[in-house]
Amino acid sequence: MIDLRSDTVTRPSPGMLQAMMQAKTGDDVFGEDPAVNDLEARCAALFHMEAALFCASGTQTNQIAIKCHTQPGDEVICDADAHVYQYEAGGIAFNSGASVRLLPGDHGRITAAQVAAAVNPDDVHKPASTLVCIENTSNRGGGSCYDFEALEQIQKVCAARHMGFHLDGARLFNALVARGETPGQYGQLFDSISVCFSKGLGCPVGSVLLGSKPFIAKARRFRKVLGGGMRQAGILAAAGTYALEHHITRLQTDHAHATAIAGALEHCSFVENILPVATNIIIFETSGHASDLVAKLREQGVLCNAVSANRVRFVLHLDVTGHMVDQVLEKIRSI
Repeated sequence: MIDLRSDTVTRPSPGMLQAMMQAKTGDDVFGEDPAVNDLEARCAALFHMEAALFCASGTQTNQIAIKCHTQPGDEVICDADAHVYQYEAGGIAFNSGASVRLLPGDHGRITAAQVAAAVNPDDVHKPASTLVCIENTSNRGGGSCYDFEALEQIQKVCAARHMGFHLDGARLFNALVARGETPGQYGQLFDSISVCFSKGLGCPVGSVLLGSKPFIAKARRFRKVLGGGMRQAGILAAAGTYALEHHITRLQTDHAHATAIAGALEHCSFVENILPVATNIIIFETSGHASDLVAKLREQGVLCNAVSANRVRFVLHLDVTGHMVDQVLEKIRSI
Protein backbone atom coordinates (compact mmCIF):
# COMPACT_ATOMS: atom_id res chain seq x y z
CA MET A 1 0.00 0.00 0.00
CA ILE A 2 1.14 3.53 -0.80
CA ASP A 3 0.23 5.56 2.27
CA LEU A 4 -0.73 9.17 1.53
CA ARG A 5 -2.92 9.63 4.59
CA SER A 6 -0.43 11.82 6.44
CA ASP A 7 3.26 12.58 6.87
CA THR A 8 2.87 11.22 10.40
CA VAL A 9 2.99 7.64 9.07
CA THR A 10 6.72 7.76 8.27
CA ARG A 11 9.10 5.27 9.87
CA PRO A 12 12.61 6.06 11.08
CA SER A 13 15.25 5.59 8.39
CA PRO A 14 18.18 3.21 9.07
CA GLY A 15 20.42 6.19 9.80
CA MET A 16 17.92 7.65 12.23
CA LEU A 17 17.49 4.32 14.01
CA GLN A 18 21.26 4.06 14.38
CA ALA A 19 21.41 7.56 15.89
CA MET A 20 18.66 6.63 18.33
CA MET A 21 20.46 3.45 19.37
CA GLN A 22 23.66 5.38 20.04
CA ALA A 23 22.02 8.23 21.99
CA LYS A 24 23.49 9.16 25.35
CA THR A 25 20.59 9.39 27.78
CA GLY A 26 19.73 10.49 31.28
CA ASP A 27 16.70 11.60 33.27
CA ASP A 28 15.24 14.54 31.37
CA VAL A 29 12.93 15.61 34.21
CA PHE A 30 16.13 16.20 36.19
CA GLY A 31 17.57 18.01 33.16
CA GLU A 32 20.20 15.29 32.80
CA ASP A 33 19.54 13.82 29.35
CA PRO A 34 22.43 14.90 27.07
CA ALA A 35 20.61 14.15 23.82
CA VAL A 36 17.53 16.13 24.87
CA ASN A 37 19.65 19.04 26.09
CA ASP A 38 21.56 19.02 22.81
CA LEU A 39 18.40 19.05 20.67
CA GLU A 40 16.86 21.86 22.72
CA ALA A 41 20.05 23.93 22.45
CA ARG A 42 20.32 23.29 18.70
CA CYS A 43 16.74 24.36 18.10
CA ALA A 44 17.04 27.49 20.22
CA ALA A 45 20.19 28.52 18.35
CA LEU A 46 18.65 27.69 14.97
CA PHE A 47 15.65 29.93 15.61
CA HIS A 48 17.65 32.62 17.45
CA MET A 49 15.50 32.13 20.54
CA GLU A 50 16.62 31.80 24.13
CA ALA A 51 15.39 28.35 25.08
CA ALA A 52 13.50 25.25 23.95
CA LEU A 53 11.54 22.39 25.47
CA PHE A 54 11.27 18.87 24.02
CA CYS A 55 7.74 17.44 24.22
CA ALA A 56 5.82 14.40 23.07
CA SER A 57 3.75 16.01 20.33
CA GLY A 58 2.79 19.17 18.50
CA THR A 59 -0.55 19.17 20.29
CA GLN A 60 1.31 19.17 23.59
CA THR A 61 3.62 22.05 22.61
CA ASN A 62 0.68 24.09 21.29
CA GLN A 63 -1.42 23.48 24.38
CA ILE A 64 1.45 24.29 26.73
CA ALA A 65 2.12 27.51 24.82
CA ILE A 66 -1.53 28.57 25.00
CA LYS A 67 -1.57 27.80 28.72
CA CYS A 68 1.53 29.94 29.24
CA HIS A 69 0.14 32.88 27.26
CA THR A 70 -3.38 32.99 28.71
CA GLN A 71 -5.46 33.06 31.88
CA PRO A 72 -8.86 31.35 32.28
CA GLY A 73 -11.49 33.55 30.68
CA ASP A 74 -9.13 34.99 28.04
CA GLU A 75 -9.75 34.64 24.31
CA VAL A 76 -7.49 33.15 21.63
CA ILE A 77 -7.72 34.42 18.05
CA CYS A 78 -7.03 31.98 15.22
CA ASP A 79 -8.22 30.83 11.81
CA ALA A 80 -11.40 28.74 11.74
CA ASP A 81 -9.45 25.80 10.28
CA ALA A 82 -6.53 26.06 12.72
CA HIS A 83 -5.18 22.82 14.15
CA VAL A 84 -5.30 24.24 17.70
CA TYR A 85 -9.08 24.47 17.30
CA GLN A 86 -9.96 21.65 14.92
CA TYR A 87 -7.70 18.80 16.02
CA GLU A 88 -6.64 19.26 19.64
CA ALA A 89 -9.71 17.82 21.35
CA GLY A 90 -11.03 21.07 22.78
CA GLY A 91 -7.74 21.55 24.60
CA ILE A 92 -7.94 25.36 24.65
CA ALA A 93 -11.08 25.15 26.78
CA PHE A 94 -10.05 22.09 28.76
CA ASN A 95 -6.46 23.04 29.57
CA SER A 96 -6.55 26.84 29.60
CA GLY A 97 -10.19 27.74 30.22
CA ALA A 98 -10.03 30.15 27.30
CA SER A 99 -12.54 30.89 24.58
CA VAL A 100 -11.71 31.12 20.88
CA ARG A 101 -12.43 33.79 18.25
CA LEU A 102 -12.46 32.07 14.86
CA LEU A 103 -11.62 34.06 11.74
CA PRO A 104 -12.48 33.06 8.15
CA GLY A 105 -9.06 32.98 6.51
CA ASP A 106 -7.76 32.38 3.01
CA HIS A 107 -6.81 28.70 2.94
CA GLY A 108 -5.96 28.87 6.63
CA ARG A 109 -4.26 32.28 6.53
CA ILE A 110 -5.61 35.29 8.39
CA THR A 111 -4.64 38.95 8.01
CA ALA A 112 -3.55 41.72 10.33
CA ALA A 113 -6.74 43.64 9.54
CA GLN A 114 -8.85 40.65 10.59
CA VAL A 115 -6.90 40.28 13.82
CA ALA A 116 -7.17 43.97 14.65
CA ALA A 117 -10.94 43.89 14.09
CA ALA A 118 -11.32 40.77 16.25
CA VAL A 119 -9.56 42.14 19.33
CA ASN A 120 -12.11 42.78 22.04
CA PRO A 121 -12.40 46.22 23.64
CA ASP A 122 -11.53 46.72 27.30
CA ASP A 123 -15.03 45.81 28.43
CA VAL A 124 -15.98 43.69 31.43
CA HIS A 125 -18.59 41.97 29.28
CA LYS A 126 -15.93 40.64 26.90
CA PRO A 127 -13.10 38.12 27.32
CA ALA A 128 -9.64 39.63 27.12
CA SER A 129 -7.99 39.01 23.74
CA THR A 130 -4.51 37.90 24.79
CA LEU A 131 -3.15 35.56 22.12
CA VAL A 132 -3.04 35.10 18.35
CA CYS A 133 -2.20 31.63 17.01
CA ILE A 134 -0.93 31.18 13.44
CA GLU A 135 -0.46 27.85 11.64
CA ASN A 136 2.25 27.70 8.95
CA THR A 137 1.88 25.67 6.84
CA SER A 138 -1.88 25.27 7.16
CA ASN A 139 -3.02 21.65 7.21
CA ARG A 140 -6.67 22.22 6.25
CA GLY A 141 -5.53 25.02 3.95
CA GLY A 142 -3.80 22.46 1.74
CA GLY A 143 -0.27 23.13 2.95
CA SER A 144 -0.53 26.85 2.24
CA CYS A 145 2.23 29.21 3.39
CA TYR A 146 2.04 32.73 4.76
CA ASP A 147 3.83 35.61 3.11
CA PHE A 148 6.38 36.69 5.71
CA GLU A 149 5.31 40.32 5.35
CA ALA A 150 1.77 39.32 6.34
CA LEU A 151 3.14 37.73 9.51
CA GLU A 152 5.11 40.88 10.29
CA GLN A 153 1.93 42.92 10.04
CA ILE A 154 0.08 40.59 12.43
CA GLN A 155 3.00 40.80 14.85
CA LYS A 156 2.70 44.59 14.88
CA VAL A 157 -0.97 44.30 15.83
CA CYS A 158 -0.09 41.88 18.64
CA ALA A 159 2.72 44.08 19.96
CA ALA A 160 0.57 47.21 19.91
CA ARG A 161 -2.12 45.46 21.93
CA HIS A 162 0.27 43.57 24.24
CA MET A 163 -0.92 40.20 22.94
CA GLY A 164 1.09 37.01 22.61
CA PHE A 165 1.94 35.70 19.13
CA HIS A 166 2.28 31.91 18.83
CA LEU A 167 3.25 29.89 15.76
CA ASP A 168 1.97 26.36 15.30
CA GLY A 169 4.87 25.34 13.07
CA ALA A 170 4.00 21.65 12.78
CA ARG A 171 5.18 21.83 9.16
CA LEU A 172 7.21 25.02 9.43
CA PHE A 173 10.26 23.51 7.73
CA ASN A 174 8.09 22.81 4.68
CA ALA A 175 7.27 26.52 4.58
CA LEU A 176 10.90 27.53 5.08
CA VAL A 177 12.07 25.31 2.22
CA ALA A 178 9.24 26.39 -0.08
CA ARG A 179 9.75 30.10 0.59
CA GLY A 180 13.51 30.21 0.97
CA GLU A 181 13.19 31.65 4.48
CA THR A 182 15.25 30.99 7.61
CA PRO A 183 14.32 29.80 11.11
CA GLY A 184 15.96 32.92 12.54
CA GLN A 185 13.46 35.15 10.76
CA TYR A 186 10.63 33.41 12.57
CA GLY A 187 12.40 33.37 15.90
CA GLN A 188 12.64 37.15 15.83
CA LEU A 189 8.93 37.51 15.07
CA PHE A 190 7.05 35.14 17.39
CA ASP A 191 6.83 34.96 21.17
CA SER A 192 6.64 31.17 20.96
CA ILE A 193 7.03 28.56 18.24
CA SER A 194 6.03 24.90 18.13
CA VAL A 195 8.02 22.74 15.69
CA CYS A 196 7.03 19.13 15.02
CA PHE A 197 9.60 16.45 14.16
CA SER A 198 7.19 13.57 13.56
CA LYS A 199 5.73 14.88 10.29
CA GLY A 200 7.85 15.94 7.31
CA LEU A 201 11.10 15.48 9.22
CA GLY A 202 10.33 11.78 9.65
CA CYS A 203 10.83 11.22 13.39
CA PRO A 204 8.74 8.70 15.30
CA VAL A 205 7.84 11.09 18.13
CA GLY A 206 8.47 14.61 19.29
CA SER A 207 8.03 18.37 19.02
CA VAL A 208 9.94 21.32 20.41
CA LEU A 209 8.52 24.49 21.93
CA LEU A 210 10.66 27.62 21.65
CA GLY A 211 10.54 30.92 23.53
CA SER A 212 12.30 33.10 26.07
CA LYS A 213 13.99 31.54 29.10
CA PRO A 214 11.20 32.61 31.51
CA PHE A 215 8.56 31.36 29.07
CA ILE A 216 10.21 27.94 28.70
CA ALA A 217 10.69 27.67 32.47
CA LYS A 218 6.95 28.19 32.83
CA ALA A 219 6.29 25.75 29.99
CA ARG A 220 8.42 23.09 31.67
CA ARG A 221 6.16 23.24 34.70
CA PHE A 222 3.03 22.91 32.57
CA ARG A 223 4.60 20.01 30.67
CA LYS A 224 4.91 18.24 34.01
CA VAL A 225 1.31 19.07 34.94
CA LEU A 226 0.15 17.58 31.63
CA GLY A 227 2.10 14.39 32.26
CA GLY A 228 4.71 15.16 29.63
CA GLY A 229 7.82 14.77 31.75
CA MET A 230 9.66 11.96 29.96
CA ARG A 231 12.73 10.30 31.45
CA GLN A 232 15.38 8.84 29.09
CA ALA A 233 13.86 10.79 26.22
CA GLY A 234 17.20 11.15 24.48
CA ILE A 235 16.40 8.08 22.42
CA LEU A 236 13.66 10.18 20.82
CA ALA A 237 15.55 13.47 20.81
CA ALA A 238 18.42 11.87 18.90
CA ALA A 239 15.99 11.25 16.06
CA GLY A 240 15.20 14.96 16.02
CA THR A 241 18.86 15.90 15.82
CA TYR A 242 19.35 13.44 12.96
CA ALA A 243 16.37 14.96 11.15
CA LEU A 244 17.79 18.48 11.47
CA GLU A 245 21.01 17.28 9.88
CA HIS A 246 19.56 15.09 7.10
CA HIS A 247 15.86 15.64 6.41
CA ILE A 248 15.29 19.35 5.83
CA THR A 249 16.50 20.03 2.29
CA ARG A 250 14.94 16.79 1.03
CA LEU A 251 11.49 18.28 1.74
CA GLN A 252 11.81 19.78 -1.74
CA THR A 253 11.29 16.25 -3.08
CA ASP A 254 7.97 15.91 -1.26
CA HIS A 255 6.86 19.26 -2.66
CA ALA A 256 7.80 18.20 -6.19
CA HIS A 257 5.91 14.92 -5.77
CA ALA A 258 2.81 16.80 -4.61
CA THR A 259 2.99 19.13 -7.59
CA ALA A 260 3.26 16.18 -9.98
CA ILE A 261 0.22 14.41 -8.52
CA ALA A 262 -1.80 17.63 -8.46
CA GLY A 263 -0.99 18.11 -12.13
CA ALA A 264 -2.46 14.70 -12.93
CA LEU A 265 -5.54 15.32 -10.80
CA GLU A 266 -6.35 18.41 -12.87
CA HIS A 267 -7.26 16.11 -15.77
CA CYS A 268 -9.35 13.62 -13.77
CA SER A 269 -13.11 13.66 -14.28
CA PHE A 270 -13.82 13.02 -10.59
CA VAL A 271 -11.98 16.20 -9.51
CA GLU A 272 -13.98 19.44 -9.27
CA ASN A 273 -11.33 21.69 -7.77
CA ILE A 274 -7.82 21.52 -6.29
CA LEU A 275 -6.60 23.85 -3.57
CA PRO A 276 -3.36 25.63 -4.54
CA VAL A 277 -0.45 23.26 -3.87
CA ALA A 278 2.45 25.02 -2.17
CA THR A 279 4.17 22.27 -0.19
CA ASN A 280 3.53 18.57 0.47
CA ILE A 281 -0.27 18.54 0.90
CA ILE A 282 -2.92 18.16 -1.80
CA ILE A 283 -6.58 18.78 -0.99
CA PHE A 284 -9.07 18.43 -3.81
CA GLU A 285 -12.84 18.52 -4.15
CA THR A 286 -14.59 15.55 -5.71
CA SER A 287 -17.62 15.39 -7.98
CA GLY A 288 -19.07 12.59 -5.85
CA HIS A 289 -18.72 11.47 -2.25
CA ALA A 290 -15.14 11.73 -1.02
CA SER A 291 -15.51 8.52 0.97
CA ASP A 292 -16.37 6.60 -2.20
CA LEU A 293 -13.22 7.80 -3.92
CA VAL A 294 -11.11 6.96 -0.86
CA ALA A 295 -12.51 3.42 -0.98
CA LYS A 296 -11.73 3.09 -4.70
CA LEU A 297 -8.17 4.27 -4.16
CA ARG A 298 -7.72 1.81 -1.32
CA GLU A 299 -8.73 -0.96 -3.71
CA GLN A 300 -6.01 0.35 -6.04
CA GLY A 301 -3.43 0.23 -3.23
CA VAL A 302 -3.42 3.92 -2.31
CA LEU A 303 -4.37 5.08 1.18
CA CYS A 304 -5.71 8.61 1.64
CA ASN A 305 -8.22 10.52 3.79
CA ALA A 306 -11.58 12.17 3.23
CA VAL A 307 -11.36 15.47 5.14
CA SER A 308 -14.97 16.45 4.41
CA ALA A 309 -17.96 15.12 2.48
CA ASN A 310 -16.42 16.18 -0.83
CA ARG A 311 -12.72 16.74 -0.09
CA VAL A 312 -9.84 14.27 -0.21
CA ARG A 313 -6.34 14.85 1.11
CA PHE A 314 -3.02 13.43 -0.08
CA VAL A 315 0.14 14.07 1.94
CA LEU A 316 3.60 13.37 0.53
CA HIS A 317 6.48 12.37 2.78
CA LEU A 318 9.90 10.73 2.83
CA ASP A 319 8.54 7.18 2.67
CA VAL A 320 6.93 7.91 -0.72
CA THR A 321 9.46 7.31 -3.49
CA GLY A 322 9.46 8.56 -7.05
CA HIS A 323 8.43 5.10 -8.22
CA MET A 324 5.46 5.17 -5.85
CA VAL A 325 4.44 8.55 -7.23
CA ASP A 326 4.48 7.10 -10.74
CA GLN A 327 2.21 4.31 -9.50
CA VAL A 328 -0.17 6.82 -7.93
CA LEU A 329 -0.34 8.74 -11.21
CA GLU A 330 -1.25 5.55 -13.07
CA LYS A 331 -3.91 4.59 -10.56
CA ILE A 332 -5.71 7.93 -10.42
CA ARG A 333 -5.71 8.14 -14.22
CA SER A 334 -7.35 4.71 -14.39
CA ILE A 335 -10.33 5.65 -12.20
